[in-house]
Amino acid sequence: MTGDASVRAAILGTGGVAHLHARTIAGLGDVTLVAVADSSEERARAFAGEHGSPDVLADLPSMLAGAAPDVVHLCTPPAGHAEQAALAFAAGADVIVEKPPANSLAELDTMLRAGEVAGRRLAVVFQQRSGSAVRHIRGLLQAGALGRPLVAQCDTLWRRGADYYAVPWRGTWAEEGGGPTVGLAVHQLDLLAHLLGQWSEADGRFWRLAHDIEMEDVSQGTVVFESGAIATMTTTTLAARESSRLRIDTELATIELEHLYGHTHADWRITPASGVDPAVVSGWALPDLEERSGHDALLGEAYRAIADGAPLPAVFADPARALEIVTAMHRAATAGRSVRRAELSDPALRGPLHAPVEVP
Repeated sequence: MTGDASVRAAILGTGGVAHLHARTIAGLGDVTLVAVADSSEERARAFAGEHGSPDVLADLPSMLAGAAPDVVHLCTPPAGHAEQAALAFAAGADVIVEKPPANSLAELDTMLRAGEVAGRRLAVVFQQRSGSAVRHIRGLLQAGALGRPLVAQCDTLWRRGADYYAVPWRGTWAEEGGGPTVGLAVHQLDLLAHLLGQWSEADGRFWRLAHDIEMEDVSQGTVVFESGAIATMTTTTLAARESSRLRIDTELATIELEHLYGHTHADWRITPASGVDPAVVSGWALPDLEERSGHDALLGEAYRAIADGAPLPAVFADPARALEIVTAMHRAATAGRSVRRAELSDPALRGPLHAPVEVP
């Protein structure tokens, strides 16, 4: 970070993920955590005690008026994000929001427009995009160095029990807005799309096998990308051995990633097809200087742009794409056919995932 004055940051919502934000802020030399707020004052005060004793305020309006933050981190359930972002933008703050950024594409549209009107930035936290391995492999794919992408697999095989769903807002359409496909697998799906580019159509199926919740605990889908690549995805919260897996087969190579919540160079593998010149393969090697994925890497890029008064970097581009794909999967499950990306321009299809809609 550079600059003469410290950037003033505030965090709304002090649950588990907020600790990652606070630790990242503490590691940025020119950023100061000045305030936190939460629906539970007790939880907020305990959080503040762990992270430098910022002011503890009652709610977002009090935070905006009393602490005047330059950046507001929304670490709250997604149902409140649209209204919270609008308040922060109106107060002149930039917004960093945890995924999913909203409970519908319509809400995310509203957030993005509000940021544009206010001249402020909206950064969505898809931290799996970050890190030196992703930058390198994305560069290889975009340059055509690995040949045309053909087939991909995207699996989020996690396990979540009763303690996870004991949090009141989880497992409900009204507050969480969707099941693990949008709440958990969205990270791997977003990374897949970050690597393969724009999608053209998707379909999906959803099942509830074990959990007493309002939405799925298993889903499967197919995504077709504009490049012609076809990806399948499986999501579950019932896996005994947890894993986040990505595989992309191109004309010249197989790219594989297996990790859980964050990846390093050691988690990636590029296997050349038989007959590929070893001299070509040597050019695929990951860089010597490693930056692991995670909040530190991603939020560091956001704050560098904020400090410099610059637009958000490319790693934050296409904030709606993963939510678009999940929305198309849900609409496809209703329609009994795949849904094209162009169809989502219809406002009737951009509402909440569980809303009854008629897909033409």
